[in-house]
Amino acid sequence: MGREEAEIDRLPVDLLAYIFGFIISFTDLAQASSVCRKWKEGVKQSLAQRNSMSFAGWKMDDDSTTRLVRLAYNLKELDISRSRWGCQITDNGLYQISLANCIGNLTSISLWGMARISDRGVVQLISRATSLQHLNIGGTFVTDESLLAIADSCPHLKSIVLWSCRHVTEIGLLNLVNKCRKLESINVWGTRVPVDCFIDLMTISPSLQIKPPVVLLNAGSAAILPVA
Repeated sequence: MGREEAEIDRLPVDLLAYIFGFIISFTDLAQASSVCRKWKEGVKQSLAQRNSMSFAGWKMDDDSTTRLVRLAYNLKELDISRSRWGCQITDNGLYQISLANCIGNLTSISLWGMARISDRGVVQLISRATSLQHLNIGGTFVTDESLLAIADSCPHLKSIVLWSCRHVTEIGLLNLVNKCRKLESINVWGTRVPVDCFIDLMTISPSLQIKPPVVLLNAGSAAILPVA
């Protein structure tokens, strides 16, 4: 007699994909994908149905992150923030990710604390993320070059976090606020920008929320926001 088929093997692929959608561990998904062709297809369909994906808390590299993002065709929110395990994403990884089909539909991206990325990788990614509404690049070493790319590529941007981005200047900020007319909130804690600049930003966009709230004292001085 032939071996009786296991109950789980009788499940259709779309139901397997639904079940795999509850798995948050990328390691477990990789293991499930290696069980058989049917499970592998179920994992692929599960990833394709995801609207959000976060790698925070996982030790990821360029290749593994890219493979997962490329399978997530319907992705809207992508979080590649640095974790305590030390995410190893580089500019090359951001370039590979930028080629994924979902990038043009992303509304939220977080690259918080990614110390191994630079303007080169950020510009490559952002230039294709034309639907972006929320961006967190706090704790990185980006400069005005990234802000100029954001201003040119992200007309729908509503909020941006530049926490401790000490290499951005008033030139980049003014250009950003001038071009991103839907911008509602900007976090500039720890930046080295004169207070005069924030007066100019609020002149351009009176409803703009600047975090932390700017105390407009000694506006004519070269004061900078406190560094965390």
